[in-house]
Amino acid sequence: MTTTVPGTYTPQPGAAPLPRMIAAQAVLETKMLLRNGEQLLLTVVIPTLLLVLFSSVDIVDTGKGKSVDFLTPGVLALAVMSTAFTGQAIATGFERRYGVLKRLASSPLPRWALMTAKTASVLVTEILQIILLTAIAFALGWSPHGNPLSVLLLLILGTAAFSGLGLLMAGTLKAEATLAAANLVFLLLLVGGGVIVPMDKYPSGVQDVLGLLPISALSDGLRDVLQHGAGMPWGDLGILGVWAVVGLAVAGKFFRWE
Repeated sequence: MTTTVPGTYTPQPGAAPLPRMIAAQAVLETKMLLRNGEQLLLTVVIPTLLLVLFSSVDIVDTGKGKSVDFLTPGVLALAVMSTAFTGQAIATGFERRYGVLKRLASSPLPRWALMTAKTASVLVTEILQIILLTAIAFALGWSPHGNPLSVLLLLILGTAAFSGLGLLMAGTLKAEATLAAANLVFLLLLVGGGVIVPMDKYPSGVQDVLGLLPISALSDGLRDVLQHGAGMPWGDLGILGVWAVVGLAVAGKFFRWE
């Protein structure tokens, strides 16, 4: 005759540890992002095509040196914007419309932890983007310079800046308006943010305004470091830092979960 120890099979309902919940949500967010065809178009296909096309065909005058040396930093900045801003804004906007965020907000996962998981998903996607684009750039003859720490700081602050703007848009506009506005802003910043067309091609007054945009600061900062071997680009880091602080603060204040 066997005896059963009391309590051996007693269920113990309750929330999982917070780090495990954040990790699980981050994995789910990443899978959803990578399975979305439109997001893959923005995050992978468009930056890759721009890099290959404009590096191989002399369409835009990129100044002295190889075109790929000028284009790669700008395309890396574009990849960050496409994931942290455009992709995140669209995905979060429709999650809000369909009530997904409302349901998640009522789960044991705190709201700040949900935002942390979304940020982690963005970072994972960006790492994959950067690895792919870097490999393609090297195949095209890219010769980078500069301090990797400067590049890392620029990418982190750029991600924070675009994430704040993306969440602000997704949390205040309707999903359809977010879809249209995010894609429009993506196209406008692609043209006017120094990604493909050098900033010195614009009139001086326009340059001063465009230079304050986060995409311009990120692309110019990356270009100064990777193409010209400059030191820490404090001016560009400062612009990105202001956008990051203001964007995230305003998004946190006005974000609506339903």
